[in-house]
Amino acid sequence: MTPTPARSLADSYRSVAVPKGTGVFRRFLAFAGPGYLVAVGYMDPGNWATDIAGGSAFGYTLLSVILLSNLMAIVLQALSARLGVAAGLDLAQACRANYSRPVTLVLWVLCEIAIVACDLAEVLGTAIALKLLFGLPLTWGVIVTAVDVFLILALQRYGFRRLEAFIIALLVVIAGCFVFELALARPDPGAIMRGLVPTTEILTNPAMLYIAIGILGATVMPHNLYLHSSIVQTRAFDQDVGGKREAAKLATIDSTVALGLAFFINASILILAAAAFHTAGRTDIAEIDEAYRLLAPSLGMGAASVVFAVALLASGQNSTVTGTLAGQIVMEGFLNLRLPVWARRLVTRALAIVPAVIVVGASGDAGATQLLVLSQVILSLQLPFAVVPLVAFTGRRDLMGDLVSPMWLRVLAWAIAAIIIVLNGTLLYGML
Repeated sequence: MTPTPARSLADSYRSVAVPKGTGVFRRFLAFAGPGYLVAVGYMDPGNWATDIAGGSAFGYTLLSVILLSNLMAIVLQALSARLGVAAGLDLAQACRANYSRPVTLVLWVLCEIAIVACDLAEVLGTAIALKLLFGLPLTWGVIVTAVDVFLILALQRYGFRRLEAFIIALLVVIAGCFVFELALARPDPGAIMRGLVPTTEILTNPAMLYIAIGILGATVMPHNLYLHSSIVQTRAFDQDVGGKREAAKLATIDSTVALGLAFFINASILILAAAAFHTAGRTDIAEIDEAYRLLAPSLGMGAASVVFAVALLASGQNSTVTGTLAGQIVMEGFLNLRLPVWARRLVTRALAIVPAVIVVGASGDAGATQLLVLSQVILSLQLPFAVVPLVAFTGRRDLMGDLVSPMWLRVLAWAIAAIIIVLNGTLLYGML
């Protein structure tokens, strides 16, 4: 193995103190934060279309798929945190240190394509929200998203904890919006509980299976695995075996709790669509702006549509912040190349804005929806190239030491990897 690369996110590495000689709860609070940055990727605008389509077409049935996807995500993010804590490497650095140069370059290119695709979904989601809230044409909304690079720069100047606080604040806004929406929709609690139990109908109904695979494909984001393995290293935990073991445990609790919030929000989108549209016989709602227009008359309150759009805008901005961090981590980890954050952000955003402006200008709203779907297909293609190395690395004792994944966890992780690869392959095949 080659020598250890430079520290991941060097400016923030071990910048958050972990108190010593205090109770477990206070130490856990020091670790709380990275999980919420990771959770953002599981509720970005790319998830909204699949959740809305699933809820309007099939009611509460596909809630079990959201639950299953979330449980898979919890395991994978726990492995990602474990890698960062035990090996002191993020996933990109681990690939660079253990694979040949050609393999590393291929993985880097694939990951960069996925980050641009993810940024594309954020651009379109934010542009759609601006159109719904302020009537701004989609093309202008896409162009306006270029200025959010200054938001990222401003946040990072005040330290990593402030960045985490901003993310959590937006997550609270999103969750609050959906609590309000669900209170208006008054969904059937019994139907919700039944929807959390998987049924064979999901496998036997081709249309339902297609949307179910889409939900899974849009949920597990590859860049989150790179992100989590890096930002967990912002905590100044003890470097002995006991300190690392506690750090891995607390980081896992943090990400599990945060992904529980992500599950609530994703499930809320589907439940809202089921309660507002499916029960009224509107089983054809699949687009975000269409759902926005119909929410107010369906729920009997004009504020319902506005709150929905505010949540979408918050979702797009949150995903922008974490996408920027992931891009920085990937470039530095794979290439050991460090660019100023503003330069990195402008390049990534430009690569997302150009196709978005062209497609939206030529095809309008319908083109935006199709481009949003395409971005999820690209993410599906890249996912195995992040999941497989992660599972492999965390099962190696020479890399992980005493924190190597136990046999039961390795078996579970490989099973999840296989399921994701097969289902995402099926989704891609169906779309093509």
